[in-house]
Amino acid sequence: MPGAWTQNFYHTLFGTKDRTGLITPEWETHLYPFMGGIVRDLGCMLLTINGMPDHVHLLIRYRADLSHSDLLQQIKGRSSKWINETFPLPGRFAWQEGYGGFTVSRSAVPAVEAYIAGQKEHHRRQDFRSEFLELLRRHGVEFDESKVLV
Repeated sequence: MPGAWTQNFYHTLFGTKDRTGLITPEWETHLYPFMGGIVRDLGCMLLTINGMPDHVHLLIRYRADLSHSDLLQQIKGRSSKWINETFPLPGRFAWQEGYGGFTVSRSAVPAVEAYIAGQKEHHRRQDFRSEFLELLRRHGVEFDESKVLV
């Protein structure tokens, strides 16, 4: 049978360089749709996006022939270039190196969408580092906590 028939969902999160809280509500209204456009341009579908001033979460349905690293390289690279051209800053905007990423089963999509939608409320109780480490543990990702730079 020619072709690939898949349904791939990916929850990814990444922060601003040095955890700088630059993503204001004004930025969100422009940045999130722009990032959605990048995802669509890659032939994928952005299901939801939300975050905090220092990080962003996306839930994406992605193509079978697109690697996670290529997906994130495009989203982070193109959005940081756009931010630097659109929002004048004293220095250059950049995303942190690396990212967290977790595959999601179709049955879990609604729960992940709700989790991402509730980011602002969630972070009243938990900082980003604790959230990131918890997600790594919950998804069974092996890691050395001393090397996790978030």
